Amino acid sequence: MTGVLASTGCAGPGYFMQATAGHWKLMRQRQDVAEIMADPEADPDLVGRLERVMLILGFAEQELGLPPGDNYASYVSTGRDAVVWNVVATPEFSLTPKKWCFPVAGCVPYRGYFEEAKARKAADRLTGKGMDVALTPAAAYSTLGWFRDPVLDTMLSGSDTQLASILIHELAHRRLYLKGQTEFSESYARFVERAGVEKWLASHGSGNELAGWQARTRAAAGFNRMLLSARRELGSLYAAGLPDSELRTAKVRVLDELRQVYRETRDRDWAGRDYFRDFMSRDLNNAHLALLRSYEGGVCAFAALYEKANGDFFEFHRLAAERAALDRDAVKAWLARPCAAIAPASDL
Repeated sequence: MTGVLASTGCAGPGYFMQATAGHWKLMRQRQDVAEIMADPEADPDLVGRLERVMLILGFAEQELGLPPGDNYASYVSTGRDAVVWNVVATPEFSLTPKKWCFPVAGCVPYRGYFEEAKARKAADRLTGKGMDVALTPAAAYSTLGWFRDPVLDTMLSGSDTQLASILIHELAHRRLYLKGQTEFSESYARFVERAGVEKWLASHGSGNELAGWQARTRAAAGFNRMLLSARRELGSLYAAGLPDSELRTAKVRVLDELRQVYRETRDRDWAGRDYFRDFMSRDLNNAHLALLRSYEGGVCAFAALYEKANGDFFEFHRLAAERAALDRDAVKAWLARPCAAIAPASDL
């Protein structure tokens, strides 16, 4: 997810103040990346990670058509595990997420907080209203070109592959973002991330890293099918007009079955690799499944577009921009075409 600044009219002055204060606090802590890398007393591990960032950014610009512009020329140490905590909420018997509106991103189905305590307080308020709530930490956020985004220590804590994944995803948002149309923007960024990281690893990673990424991508495709199946079953239940007590019982059953299918698939197909342990260890509810279509619903459409571009990212971005220029209903229809009809053999 991408953290954004809210408008007072849409999200309230309290939220606006914390978002603005959180962002500017980071901006005041920026250090110049070039100066850090030239400092003989700088932490060598940090310098090495920043060198990797620069290498990935150069590759993204030259090979993926994702110029960083003036971004990632500064560094901020937050000392935290996440930079933003995103809150998603749905009614107890609905998969339609509550939306909040922002001046930069338009109306989106989540709300980001720079302080975990405030995010938890907001989540508790929504839970108190009887809503299903998910609270998700994020290692990065984008201002979508409004400010010069820094490299954050939260982006550097994982592997090189994870770093490339974060940077490519955020650069994709800067390249093309359709205001107020989360499914288009996030599906586009998710596809660019997956295809871009695979291309990066093919030229800069080891054979094991590339094979590992491809295995995880295939697992992710299967995992998403699992989640979509559970989501469809819940949607059918909620549309059936059953009494609340019956809906609650059936909801628990569907989510328990999802956990069982996950365990069986993990052990049978993924050699016991618990790729999605963090997600599945949560107390799952509607909110955890609500954004699945937003992030994955159009990925197959973009995979077909990439194939049409013959794997040329520059042509792919041009074609994606053409789709973005369509009217809202046409964009929605294009994204909703069944995967089997547009990308029958794609694992992406």
